[in-house]
Amino acid sequence: MESTFYNYLKKKVLVKSEHLPLLAREVSKKMLSKGDLLLTEGQVCKNMFFVEQGLLRLYSIDEEGREHIIQFAPENWFMSERGSLYFGSPSVFFIDALEDTKAVVFDQQFVDRASEISPEYRTYNEYILQNHIRQMQKRINLLIGATAEKRYLEFIKLYPDLAMRIPQWMIASYLGITPESLSRVRRGLTQK
Repeated sequence: MESTFYNYLKKKVLVKSEHLPLLAREVSKKMLSKGDLLLTEGQVCKNMFFVEQGLLRLYSIDEEGREHIIQFAPENWFMSERGSLYFGSPSVFFIDALEDTKAVVFDQQFVDRASEISPEYRTYNEYILQNHIRQMQKRINLLIGATAEKRYLEFIKLYPDLAMRIPQWMIASYLGITPESLSRVRRGLTQK
């Protein structure tokens, strides 16, 4: 039963060891190849993903074919399209693997069961949801009012190792700027 996910539940979430076998029945593992789609626009999202190894992203595509990256999920991060999952509505987003990825897959039933079994999980789940809201509000504020440099510096703080793992155009998409603007920002920071 040892895995990155169960270690995360024990160490970070503080789920008791005796609860883990009860929860193990509710999850599965999935090996993804780079480029695999986990969710497409119009589908109803049924799952959440915990990245044990690799990298996922959540993004939309606008009417002109431009991608807008909402979130990355590197190792030890969760990924889902919460609106579609919770409300059962068709997704406006895509989720794909940016690298070969080993993920733990679970659904709302796991969350409900884990919350019943483990008060620690219930508390952590509430914390993670509230933290996600806080991060999204911060991100919206940065997108509407911060300079490109400030947005980039916040990106580096949130995702310290991603700049070396993803192409520059994806970082620019996440920041809401052009790749050329990102190049200027990076050049300016190296000259400081």
